[in-house]
Amino acid sequence: MSGVSLAVAPRSEPDETSPTTANQKTQHHRQQQQTAVGGIMGSLRVIELQLVAFIMVFSASGLVPLFDLAFPVFTTIYLLILSRLAFPGHGTSTTSKELYQGNRIFRAYVILGTTVGLFLPLAYVLGGFARGDEHSLQSATPHLFLLSCQILTENIISGLSLFSPPVRALVPMLYTVRRIFVILDWVQDVWLNKSLSPTAEMKDVAWFWFGRVLSVVNLAYFSINLFGFLIPRFLPKAFDQYFREKSEIQTKMREDSQFTTVHRAQSPTDKKSD
Repeated sequence: MSGVSLAVAPRSEPDETSPTTANQKTQHHRQQQQTAVGGIMGSLRVIELQLVAFIMVFSASGLVPLFDLAFPVFTTIYLLILSRLAFPGHGTSTTSKELYQGNRIFRAYVILGTTVGLFLPLAYVLGGFARGDEHSLQSATPHLFLLSCQILTENIISGLSLFSPPVRALVPMLYTVRRIFVILDWVQDVWLNKSLSPTAEMKDVAWFWFGRVLSVVNLAYFSINLFGFLIPRFLPKAFDQYFREKSEIQTKMREDSQFTTVHRAQSPTDKKSD
């Protein structure tokens, strides 16, 4: 969602530097809480992937515009090019490190985004299908399709050393930017082009306003996510981790090269002394 597969992970390693028993108990309690939250996030990812499979099949019915169908293909090719030419991975060590370690408030924020961005729009699309409301289907399905592609991409590249932190961070960035424009079309469809009959029943009125409010909430959430988290926090963190690892590798290579040079220079002297 907001880079959930790339940003949040439980941290269960023990803290061996704790000086007292009280501190050890506190650290153990925190580890239990983090493990529990991590289990929730893991279960959430499994549910997401199950829903993604359903959405991908449902989106094949012609409700997604051609440009949005081509966007994941273009994004995947672009990410592969970046991973080879601009920001190559340093090795398998980068895959084990999360790009952003959030607290419980941040994890709640991610779960809220999953509910607002995935579960409720899916319920809205299924409800529109059951009611025969083609307008609801056409308005919300493109957002769900792009979000499902984003979730799949995040889950795939998070375990591959081929993709460096900057490339991994660009996945939610690119998809979120595109989805904001798609959500703007959704907002326009439900607020400007759809009218409610004066003789409509209460359930029709509730459904009408549910679609309107849901579109605005999605626009607000993902706009805040893009301008308040991904750009100022998530992306700089990824670049900082990437260039720090690159600097460490270069320093290690220079030290190894210097050690090899010194060892070779000392070898003839040692032979002569023998």
